[in-house]
Amino acid sequence: MTDRILIIQTAFLGDVILSLPLLQILKKKYPSSGLDFLCIPGTAQLLKNNPYVNEVIVYDKRKSGAAGLYSLIRILRKKKYDLIISPHRSFRTAIISKLSFPKKSITFDKSSLSFLYDEIIKYESSLHEIQRNLKLLAPLGIYENNIVRPELFPGNEEIEIVNKFLSGSNIRVNDRFMTIAPGSVWFTKRFPKEKFVKVCDLLENDNVKIVLIGGESDNNLCEYILNSSLNKNIINAAGKLSVLDSAELIRRSSLLITNDSAPLHIANAVGTDVIAVFGATIPGFGFYPYGQRDVIIETLGLNCRPCSIHGGNECPVKTFRCMNEIDEKKIFESVRFLLKSD
Repeated sequence: MTDRILIIQTAFLGDVILSLPLLQILKKKYPSSGLDFLCIPGTAQLLKNNPYVNEVIVYDKRKSGAAGLYSLIRILRKKKYDLIISPHRSFRTAIISKLSFPKKSITFDKSSLSFLYDEIIKYESSLHEIQRNLKLLAPLGIYENNIVRPELFPGNEEIEIVNKFLSGSNIRVNDRFMTIAPGSVWFTKRFPKEKFVKVCDLLENDNVKIVLIGGESDNNLCEYILNSSLNKNIINAAGKLSVLDSAELIRRSSLLITNDSAPLHIANAVGTDVIAVFGATIPGFGFYPYGQRDVIIETLGLNCRPCSIHGGNECPVKTFRCMNEIDEKKIFESVRFLLKSD
């Protein structure tokens, strides 16, 4: 029996989103089981209103130290999990899983200390991350080979917040608007801010409002784009909305332009068309958009690309050709096409 199941994913927002199909498929297979999800404070809101989750367990791995880790393990032991599934592959996660004493544990062969788990699944680099994660269900006799769209659940609170934001920004119910997420944790994943300005300039006469989105750390970047562009139809929402608020805003937008970062996966989850710009990383890593109308923009044929799986804080060869050689007109043309056929 699998009465109590825990999924551990303590990485970034995008990683949590791409783990959500595990919950969705497990709930279909075991409708009476209790499904818990362990994540960090910065990603917990993604699970808000999620009907598949019994309990969201929040673990602040940056602040808790050894005492916090031990306290978490004690809590998990008391829950007596029948199964722990870990798409997260860290050393710490392996320790948490092992010392929580589940009846069974599953992870990837690329996980740190993978020998501490009961079942080890081959990490297939050729698959989309969602498909990879769903392979972890094979020991349970569940074989799902398709990309299953993650589900997010903005509630009445988020809907009302977005309503007020749009009204305050003079965007009426039937007005079309698009969103741009120009930020990323990693510099080499960021399309240059000057090029985002040029994209906005090209859209100056297209009668579509542009909402810039991101966290508080993206505010200066978004302010630069807002103040540097000739386009007067730009609104800066960076730092003003929660993650789930942003999901509702993206859901209502005609399209999203984004780097290889979490907003890409939010847009796919809520069914909004994506124009995804890839620089240091490549779609082949498995984090690409999969909507029918989604567009990938990248510079092909560079020997230096990809330079890392996550991106970095500077270009290793000091040229940043992967982003600098992308013509912003390609993005503009893609926007025009998607808006025209919307």
